Amino acid sequence: MAERKTAIVTGASGGIGGGLVKGFLKQGYNVVATSFNTRQTLRATPSLVLLAGDLGKPETAVKTVDAAIERFGRIDVLVNNAGIFRTKAFTEFTSEDFNALVSINLLGFLYITQLAVKQMLKQKSGNVVTISASLVDQPFTGMKASVSMITKGGLNAVTRSLAIEYAQEGIRFNAVAPGVVDSPMHKDEPKDALRTFQPMGKIVEIKDVVEAVLYLAEAGQVTGEVLHVDGGAHAGRW
Repeated sequence: MAERKTAIVTGASGGIGGGLVKGFLKQGYNVVATSFNTRQTLRATPSLVLLAGDLGKPETAVKTVDAAIERFGRIDVLVNNAGIFRTKAFTEFTSEDFNALVSINLLGFLYITQLAVKQMLKQKSGNVVTISASLVDQPFTGMKASVSMITKGGLNAVTRSLAIEYAQEGIRFNAVAPGVVDSPMHKDEPKDALRTFQPMGKIVEIKDVVEAVLYLAEAGQVTGEVLHVDGGAHAGRW
């Protein structure tokens, strides 16, 4: 019988993160889920470890990776889903905004990915999937998120760089770039308006993002890819 694979999912308290945890469990993975408060929506089981903490602090990353290794013995997939998104005019972004975005979106990526890769090097296998944003490649009028996109664009860039750096080590790096997702982040916004942001006229469902991540987790020859799940928004104007 094949050994069960293990996935780490960050930002797992709900929305896309909660969907990812359920998706990996359904596929037979062991999962370590971390966020500020995972117990709001998830319950620990023999296959699911829940950890609360600020991913912008290195000790949270250490605790999460150690739990995966001690409990399940390996790390096959790391999904960097934790992130924050702020919108305002460029001239109104503050240093506090910038530092918060960098702490979660970039330092949060750095701390846990470094530790996971060290374990994957021992295994000679593993893959990292990072949640980015379609807005990096296709900004549109009315969505003022320039400084947020500094961080998301950086995640796309580091994904491609790491794919080459570790190609000979059996470790893959990919990203999923969603458009507007029907998640708690947009719960107060009118659905009709959100549909106009994507050529296909539909809001991305959480399951669409989960399916993309699960595909990349198993796609052995796919690395350095930024997979857009945005109804075609990144492809051009409409």
